Amino acid sequence: MTPATDTQDDLAQRFAATAAGLTIPSLLDRNAREFGDLPALGALGSTDTLTWAQLRDRVAALTLGLAEAGLRPGDRMLMLMSSRPEHWLVDLAAVHLGAVPSTAYATLSGDQLRYLAQHSQARVIVVENRAQLDRIRPFLAELPSLHRIVTVDGPAEDSTVLLDDLQAAGAAALASDPARFEQLWRAVRPEQPVTLLYTSGTTGDPKGVLLSHHNVVYQAVVLEATVPVPDQSPALAYLPLAHIAERMLGIYNVVYRAGHVTICADPAQLAAGLAAVRPLSFFGVPRVWEKMVAGIQGFLAAADPAVRAAFEAASAAALEAYELREAGQPVPAELAARLAVLDEKVLKPVRARLGLDRVVWAGSGSAPIPVAVLRFLAGCGLDVLEVWGMTETTGTATINAPDAFRTGTVGRINPGMQLRLAEDGEILVRGPLVCLGYLQPDGGVESPADADGWLPTGDVGTIDDGFLTITDRKKELIITSSGKNIAPAQIENLLRAHPLIGQAVAIGDRRPYVTALVALDEEMTPVWARARDLTPDLAELSADPVLLAEIQAAVDAANAKLSRPEQIKTFRVLPSAWSPVSGEVTPTLKLRRRVITERYAEVIDALYA
Repeated sequence: MTPATDTQDDLAQRFAATAAGLTIPSLLDRNAREFGDLPALGALGSTDTLTWAQLRDRVAALTLGLAEAGLRPGDRMLMLMSSRPEHWLVDLAAVHLGAVPSTAYATLSGDQLRYLAQHSQARVIVVENRAQLDRIRPFLAELPSLHRIVTVDGPAEDSTVLLDDLQAAGAAALASDPARFEQLWRAVRPEQPVTLLYTSGTTGDPKGVLLSHHNVVYQAVVLEATVPVPDQSPALAYLPLAHIAERMLGIYNVVYRAGHVTICADPAQLAAGLAAVRPLSFFGVPRVWEKMVAGIQGFLAAADPAVRAAFEAASAAALEAYELREAGQPVPAELAARLAVLDEKVLKPVRARLGLDRVVWAGSGSAPIPVAVLRFLAGCGLDVLEVWGMTETTGTATINAPDAFRTGTVGRINPGMQLRLAEDGEILVRGPLVCLGYLQPDGGVESPADADGWLPTGDVGTIDDGFLTITDRKKELIITSSGKNIAPAQIENLLRAHPLIGQAVAIGDRRPYVTALVALDEEMTPVWARARDLTPDLAELSADPVLLAEIQAAVDAANAKLSRPEQIKTFRVLPSAWSPVSGEVTPTLKLRRRVITERYAEVIDALYA
C-alpha cells in the first residue's frame, strides 16, 4: 500500500517515474527473464498452463508469423474470438510487432461488425472458427485494407491461413533470424497505441478509442498502489476482451505484476471459475454483485433459523466495523477480536460459497451499483469498492481505496490525474490516463480533449471531500414537460436493488410525469415463482397479480426515497428479459435508451394514455 503521508503530487511523480519508458513488450521480456518458470496463462478446465518463458516464446513466433502474413507496425488487427489462450497470444504478438489489436464483442450484429472492420481499416482479421468466418464473408469485398484472414480452429481455405501454420512459419523465421523479433519489439515506444477499443455506442456509432502503452502501464501502477495484493497473484478473466476492464485486469495488469491469469471463457461458469481460482482480487460489474447477493439471500432464506440468526449477528458486527473504517475511525480492539471470530465461523464460509474467501480487494464499476447491495456485501465481510472511469480514461479515473472509501461514491481522483466540474456539473478530467484519441475513418487520430487537455466525460457529478459521486449521464437527463430536471440513473438504481428486477428504465422526457419499464431477472424470477407455485415463464409472470404486487412494492420502496417529481407514477413489466443479444443493453449491460424508447414506443405511449 502507498504510505498515507505521501501527497498527491509525490505519488504522481513516483507513478510517472515507475511507468516511464515501459511498454508491454519490455515487461513481457522482464517476466520471461525474471519469472520464466512461474505460471502465466491458463484456462478453466485445462491442465495446460503456460509459464512466462513459454508464453513469450509463443508470442515471439506469432509476432514473426503475423509479419509474414503482412501485418506491419501501425496496422490494425481485428479479432473475432472468444476468451481463450490464443486470444491473449495473438493480441500480444500484434503488440510486439507494433500493430494495434482490437477485439469485437461477440454480440455484435453483422452490420456492426462491418462498421468495425471498415472503420478500423483492419489489415488482418483473426476469426475463431467457421461460424465467425461466415459472419464476415458478406462484406469481405467491402474491406479494401484487408490483406489476410487468420483462423484459429479452421477452416483451411485459399483465403485464410491457420493460426498453427502461421505460428510454425513464425517459429522458422525466428530460428533463422532471432534478432528480428528483438528489433521489432524494442522499436515499440510508450507513446504508441497498444490497443483499439470500440465504445458501446449507446448514443450513436461506436467510437474507436486508441490507448497507448503508457496509458495502460500507468493504470497498472495506480492499481499496484491501490489494490493490496502481492505480485504473481492469481486472477480470473471472465469479461470480454473488448471491454477496457478485462484488458486492463486480464492482460496489462497481469503482465505488469507477472501474475497468473486463468481464462473463464463462459461467463455462466463464473461461479466455478471463482471456486477453482479463489482470486485475491476481483472486479465485477454491478449485475454480477447483485446476483451474488440474491444467491446468498436465497441460501439464507432456505437455511435453518439458527444459521440465519448467526449470520445476522456476524453481519451486524461486520457492518459496524465497516462504518467505522468508512468514517476514518479505528475499529475498537474488542469489536475487532469479536469480528475475527465471527468472520472465521460464519462469514468466511459464506464468502467461500462464492469463491471469494481469499479476496482482499473487490471492485465494482461500469454502471451504478445500489448502496443496499454494497452494504449487504460489507455485512458478509466483503468490501466492494466502487471505481469510475471510461474507455477514454483507460479504465479507472477515480477509485475508492481500502483505507479511504465512501459508500455511494466512486472514490477520489487517481494520482497524476486532475478533475473538475463544469458549470453544468459535467465531470472533466485530464492527465496520463486520458487516451491518445479517437481513430478517424481516414486513419488519423482526433483527441477528445480540449486545447488544455480536459476530457469532457459526459457524466454529471458532485464532489465532497474529494470523493466523487456520479449523479447521471449528461445526455440522459429527463426534462419533464413541466421543466423538472430528473436523473434517471438514480431511479433505475433503486429499482434494480430488488432481486426480481434485472433492468429498469425510467421514462419521462417531455412527458408530464415519470414512468418505468421493468425487465425481470431471468435467473432469480423463475426461482421466486416456483417457490410460490407460480409459472416460471417470464411472459406469463409479467401479467401475474402476485408478481405485479411484488414489483409494485419495489416501486413503492423506491418512491419513498425519491422527491415527488422523481417518483414513478406507473410502470409496465415486460414479457422478456433484456440482454446484449436482444439489443436493449450493451455487452457491459448499459441501457441503450434509444433502442428501448423506439422498440417500446407503443408500450410507453400506453403508460401516458
